[in-house]
Amino acid sequence: MSTSYILLIVVTLAIGGFATWYVNSQLKKYTHVPISTGLTGAETARRMLQYYGITGVEVHRGGPGQDFFDPRTNSVTLGPDSYDGRSITATATACHEVGHAYQFAQGYAPMKIRGALVPVVNLASNAWIFLLMLGIFMQSMGMQTLAIVMYGAVVLFQLVTLPVEFDASKRAMVYMNTAALPQSEQAGSFSVLRACALTYVAAALTSVLQLLWLLSQRQE
Repeated sequence: MSTSYILLIVVTLAIGGFATWYVNSQLKKYTHVPISTGLTGAETARRMLQYYGITGVEVHRGGPGQDFFDPRTNSVTLGPDSYDGRSITATATACHEVGHAYQFAQGYAPMKIRGALVPVVNLASNAWIFLLMLGIFMQSMGMQTLAIVMYGAVVLFQLVTLPVEFDASKRAMVYMNTAALPQSEQAGSFSVLRACALTYVAAALTSVLQLLWLLSQRQE
């Protein structure tokens, strides 16, 4: 195993570890801080949808950690803590996911691009490493190049995801500002959303570093 690869592993583990620690610390901190509106995350989500005139979007109760917007069904799913919670974390999470529903309703371009990449990424994310190993075993530069191109599609997907996530959080903060939340609660909500965004930044950064390493090895 080369020194450069060991260094890559150490750096990516450090980035991922810090991101995980920071996210968990912020979520845990603000999960125990009640929101002044007294609303659950689900109630907040429905009010935000109503405020922006977005119709036809259902808000479902999912399993633990299942907080997402599904464009296929045009629905928001919130985990138990977010759906039933009356905390800053629950409110920020619910507003963020409705932010995605708002993007979908408006035809937000980066979300469309991200959606178009999903089928490609579903294939590439599982196949590239096997193709790379096979290319190395067979000493086929063509197969190795194809594997790197496929991994590049995965990296592109993660990079496109960044503006989608940042914009959803921005929309969430705009709504929470209109809801006249106290400044301290808005600051807490921003901390939660910033921490969650860090996971996407960390994933994109580690993927870019991995891609650069693969390209450097191919050139050697």
